[in-house]
Amino acid sequence: MARLVYLGTPQAAVAPLEALVGAGHDVALVVSRADVRRGRGSAVSPSPVSACAERLGLRRTDQLQDALQVGAELGVVVAYGRIVPAPMLEALDMVNLHFSLLPRWRGAAPVERAILAGDTDTGVCIMRLEAGLDTGPVLACRRVPIDREHAGALTERLSHLGAEMLVELLAGGVAELPPGQPQQGEPTYAAKVDPGELRLDWERPALELERLVRLDRAWTTFRERRLRVLEARIPASSESGEESQDAEGAQDVARPAPGTLQGNSVCTGRGSLELVTVQPEGRQPMAADAWLRGVRPGPGERLGETPH
Repeated sequence: MARLVYLGTPQAAVAPLEALVGAGHDVALVVSRADVRRGRGSAVSPSPVSACAERLGLRRTDQLQDALQVGAELGVVVAYGRIVPAPMLEALDMVNLHFSLLPRWRGAAPVERAILAGDTDTGVCIMRLEAGLDTGPVLACRRVPIDREHAGALTERLSHLGAEMLVELLAGGVAELPPGQPQQGEPTYAAKVDPGELRLDWERPALELERLVRLDRAWTTFRERRLRVLEARIPASSESGEESQDAEGAQDVARPAPGTLQGNSVCTGRGSLELVTVQPEGRQPMAADAWLRGVRPGPGERLGETPH
């Protein structure tokens, strides 16, 4: 068993921490972001990893330098959210659990970028941490299909797979870790998703919009108020997101404007997108058909106006 320092912050980093503790490793310290204030009061909330550490009775800190003070053999990094400086990596070897098939989607948002790009598979890699952005040699890697699931569900699946991989990799202790293999292929980079990217532009093809909805934070507007689109699908009649090419000229005349509501579906720049679950501003999530019965869109009424 190994004496470890664990660096992580979001929910995706909880399962690997639990697995390492469950396997008997000595997690001497958990490093996570500082507790943050929620709402208007003075109460603060810990990160999911900090809350897990407290529940497991582990020492926790938000000071990265503390990782060098506990005599750890190895640092394990999972979605920590900060760059570990090179001097720290010289003082303590670290491995990083990353949710992509490196070198594809190095960076902050690998799951989201894989979905937006229409990737058919992704995976989990464990690499030795270097000063570069996700450039280290790979110790273990597994590939999984992307089955049109949302980013949250896919991240959870990868988190549990990564937890299993960490336990397997460290079963022989730190001394038995392999040197790793250099990453092969052309790197791509997964920049954090900007809030502006999450607005549904109905001029775009339905296939692209369906992927955006799967990030769990997509939104549009209706009657100048925000409307989150939580679940959507491409109807079977336009599964490819393509309009039929037959009688193209007639279609150009008859095709409704992008954003136009037609029953539960929205016309897009190419194909249509069926709304399944929505969340109107200030309300709870609801079935799209229930929302439509309440708002009763008029003929030709559209989504996508500029919000107030």
